[in-house]
Amino acid sequence: MEKKKSYFNLPNALSFYRIISAPFLVWLAFLGEKQWFTWLILFSFFTDMADGFIARRWNLSSKLGAQLDSVGDALTFVTAVFGVWQFEYAFLMEHKIVVLIAFVPYLLQILLAITIYGRPSSFHTYMAKTAALVQGVFFLCLFFFGPIMWLFYLAVAITVLEVLEEIILLFVLPEWKTDVKGLYWVIRRRRAEGKEKAKLFRAASHKRRRPESSS
Repeated sequence: MEKKKSYFNLPNALSFYRIISAPFLVWLAFLGEKQWFTWLILFSFFTDMADGFIARRWNLSSKLGAQLDSVGDALTFVTAVFGVWQFEYAFLMEHKIVVLIAFVPYLLQILLAITIYGRPSSFHTYMAKTAALVQGVFFLCLFFFGPIMWLFYLAVAITVLEVLEEIILLFVLPEWKTDVKGLYWVIRRRRAEGKEKAKLFRAASHKRRRPESSS
């Protein structure tokens, strides 16, 4: 008998931490506590990288965990952007068009996912993981050391590419799925499934023709 996975585990706890810490981080930003905000948002980004690794390494992945992770990721990203608004307002206003180019499609993807699936997507593609890493590095460098422009443009570019991939996946995958490697792997799997179906069809057709030829 297969043992049921417990929802009370470390990866889910780390994701839940990101969710409940977001309002507290926003409050710290309102108070102007940049140092506390920076260190705690650093820990949030660390849990973002840690929970997925722990879940895969010790086979603790679940649909609930994937949803918690996605919500935690989104709240961490939005909280970090709010921190930029509070502590790096001049930088944000100077580059607001570039920021909107990344942020508006991101919000559109979330709305589309809720419209299509009834909940946010949890694809967790390789591109999404890469974008989250680059975003985290940029935000932390911005809060600790100030803006690094090549890293800023790199984060925006990867974010836009990742969001576009997820929007395409929303229309390619009719049902909610988690841990999708990316659009390339979805297309490759569909081609392989198509070839397998064609092979089975040819085999079935060959069997039907056999009695006719023997008679």
